[in-house]
Amino acid sequence: MFLEFLYPLKSLWTPFNLFGYVTFRALYAAVTSFLLTIIIMPYYLKLSKKFNLREKIKEDVPEHHKKKEGTPTSGGLIIVISVIISLLLWADLKNPFIYAALLPFLGFSFVGFLDDIRKTKNRKGLNQVPKFLLQVIVTLIFISFYFFIYSPEIRFKTQMLFFKNILLSLDFLYPFLIFFMYLGTINSVNLTDGLDGLAAGVAAPVIFAFTVFAYVGGHFKIANYLNVLFIPKSWEISVFGSALLGSTIGFLWFNSYPAEIFMGDTGSHAIGGGIASMAALIKHELLLPIAGFVFVIEALSVMIQVFSYRRFGKRVFLIAPLHHHFEKKGFSEPKIVVRFWITSLIFSLIAVSTLKIR
Repeated sequence: MFLEFLYPLKSLWTPFNLFGYVTFRALYAAVTSFLLTIIIMPYYLKLSKKFNLREKIKEDVPEHHKKKEGTPTSGGLIIVISVIISLLLWADLKNPFIYAALLPFLGFSFVGFLDDIRKTKNRKGLNQVPKFLLQVIVTLIFISFYFFIYSPEIRFKTQMLFFKNILLSLDFLYPFLIFFMYLGTINSVNLTDGLDGLAAGVAAPVIFAFTVFAYVGGHFKIANYLNVLFIPKSWEISVFGSALLGSTIGFLWFNSYPAEIFMGDTGSHAIGGGIASMAALIKHELLLPIAGFVFVIEALSVMIQVFSYRRFGKRVFLIAPLHHHFEKKGFSEPKIVVRFWITSLIFSLIAVSTLKIR
């Protein structure tokens, strides 16, 4: 909106020229979404009590988690609202990449919200089949954007890590990659959301890493210098990433130990969908397992546990996901959370370093 209405007035007042710079808009998109989250959340906390949006703790978690029963949930709604308002103010609303990132973000958060509402009634949430079908629909909507914003030469290709300007062609397999990437990311973030501040704190460095890649890939000179695929207009993904980063950190303000609110599936689906969208739109899908290393090991711990128990009748971990295993080992909740944050930060920095390692 600022770009649309204020940038054309730059001849009347020189500072309006700033709205033409994506770096300026990205920075203030983060600040705006952060402040909006901080301002709106106290009102949401009151509303969540009025409408009984409260967490119901599952049976298969450590015993001391029972005391968290009744904590307000679905705080991801505020993340979503803050991102939308921030983008309306700071994004180029004529750029199709904004909508390609925003629609899956909104779609998956809506699926998560339905799940949260259902959980307040039956603890289990949506049944697996309708939930899966909704996720398929959102993913197909996202894939449809590929036919509008990418040329046939790169439409179903992805950038190879550690090689200069080499694109791996996946042809008809590419939509399957996108589909499993989305499902894997949103469910991994969801599994990680088991301790106060864990999912939001782990997600923040990952979002930052992909925001950097979006900026680089959308800047002709820097992309050429670093031998990264230049994608015209994709620079606007960095504005989306910044808005998501700001709102996630703002949410962490209230979600840090001891949590005043949980993000619920609304938040985990929104953040997971946002991260996966960024990775796909800038053609760095293969970078996701590195930047999102903590999400990967959390999901793997559950898969290994389930396979081992069903195949051999034995548990590999005391309890899964991995963060609950460390709780059972005697580590305090804040200690586990901070160490997972540090791990996520390190792997996100490794992901960013691949810009030069090629």
